[in-house]
Amino acid sequence: MSFIDSYNPHLLDGVQHVHFIGCGGSGTYPLIQILHSRGLTISGSDVEETKITKAERAMGVTVYLEHDAAHLGDAQLVVYSAAIHDENPELKAARARGIPAVERSVMLGYVSRMYSHSVCVSGTHGKTTTTSMCTHIIMAARMDPTVMIGGTLPAIGSGYRVGKGETIILESCEYCNSFLSFFPTVAVILNVEEDHLDFFKDLADIQHSFRRFAELVPPAGSVIVNADNASAMEAVAGLEHPIFTFGLDHTADCTAANLTEVDGRPVFDVMIRGEKYARVELHVYGHHNVLNALAAASAAWALGLPGHAVETGLASFTGAGRRFEHKGTYHGAEVYDDYAHHPDELHALFTTAKEMGYERLVVAFQPHTY
Repeated sequence: MSFIDSYNPHLLDGVQHVHFIGCGGSGTYPLIQILHSRGLTISGSDVEETKITKAERAMGVTVYLEHDAAHLGDAQLVVYSAAIHDENPELKAARARGIPAVERSVMLGYVSRMYSHSVCVSGTHGKTTTTSMCTHIIMAARMDPTVMIGGTLPAIGSGYRVGKGETIILESCEYCNSFLSFFPTVAVILNVEEDHLDFFKDLADIQHSFRRFAELVPPAGSVIVNADNASAMEAVAGLEHPIFTFGLDHTADCTAANLTEVDGRPVFDVMIRGEKYARVELHVYGHHNVLNALAAASAAWALGLPGHAVETGLASFTGAGRRFEHKGTYHGAEVYDDYAHHPDELHALFTTAKEMGYERLVVAFQPHTY
């Protein structure tokens, strides 16, 4: 049974006490912060004391450093991390007592419903960078967003941020269909390619999942798609919800004009349906980052943000951790770290590096998975 089939819209109604199994993880910590800030009683358990468990104690969370059924107390909802197995005594006790228990990524979907605006950035690649760009723009607009990113963003010092505003920004991964647990009011689809074939059958299966993701958007929301990516456009073909497109090589609602380079970095006008929206000077390299910036600008436009927020936000963006991240110089060679592992990502990486004028490139590649 899929999450969508089993979704209970009233799961959080009337809940006052939530217990987290695996509360010391970086994925559960932001959820604990959000729910605690909303006035809920939070308890949790893990196997060792960490900076996170200490921070949770300082917040007023009851933290146990072992797993025991007695720790559930009067909890009305249990949230567990992906590392928790079915034989965990707390998880077994919750199910025996009929207490609803959901995995962390599913709970994140419920939490996203607490916000008026939920910006969900999806795609086979480019998610972390584009989600980070959206974060910079929305912070520049002083909307104090809550953010969940699958990497480290220097501007917030980590991969998450818990704000007090009514906007949440989520990097939304298709693997195991986890993004189908979210409730986007703005859904961004950067590209749809063959990836995670240990879970998906083929490209058609992946496209089907992205279509289901787009279908989650309410009538008043926005579905934003890369017009230059044929597979993404095929995934949303015939969708009842209107599509807002961005692109460089195909006709799109949002595109770039007067595209030039300053010291190798793109400078351009963001055009929305023929009218200038913003003048952008990027501090990251590559054609692919122009597309990422157009996607982020499209999301900002969908939220009704002014163009100067796009200009200020993108001007302050210097990249996310492990996304062509400059690490320093060694014996005269510039050293960069990049997370690229999909063929399209590697192509974009090598193209960008070659365009930077270096006489020689040395690449050390480690497979992400086998």
